[in-house]
Amino acid sequence: MRIIAGKLGGRQFSEPHGFRTHPMSEKIRGALFNVLGDIEGLEVLDAFAGSGALAFEAASRGAKHVVAIDKDRAAHSSLDRNLAELGLSAQVDAVRANTGGWSIHNMEKEFDIVFLDPPYDELQTDLLQTLIKRHVKPGGLAVLSWPGKTDLPELEGVEVVSDKNYGDAQLVFYRKNS
Repeated sequence: MRIIAGKLGGRQFSEPHGFRTHPMSEKIRGALFNVLGDIEGLEVLDAFAGSGALAFEAASRGAKHVVAIDKDRAAHSSLDRNLAELGLSAQVDAVRANTGGWSIHNMEKEFDIVFLDPPYDELQTDLLQTLIKRHVKPGGLAVLSWPGKTDLPELEGVEVVSDKNYGDAQLVFYRKNS
């Protein structure tokens, strides 16, 4: 896998082995960041980091700080290794934790952008709602990656800004109400 653009554009990174993660394709990642536009200086949460692709891309494109969470041992190990190789350890915090547990212990932390790309075999709508409520700043964005042929969850306190379907995956951009 590779970082698409920004200061690290073109740099390669490895993905975790196994089937727990579903790394977002370059095409979809590129579309996601094209919709976001300039993210220079923003605070970002990658709530289900997996390979770290979204966290790395955000950091490369100028995000001030990124928190990348994943509970899977292989994913977290790969994330740590990639952070060191890419020189992003000061800009990206890799946290090995259950996202819900992390949220309970970090209720005060709010972000400009929250990436929600949960494992497709564990679509926990209640957890997604909690993450939006607690961690997206008023007026901030939540970006949801969801299986393409699955109905979108009903989420409160947000409005859909954009919705793109790519066949096997769809991206939904939500703005949190102020």
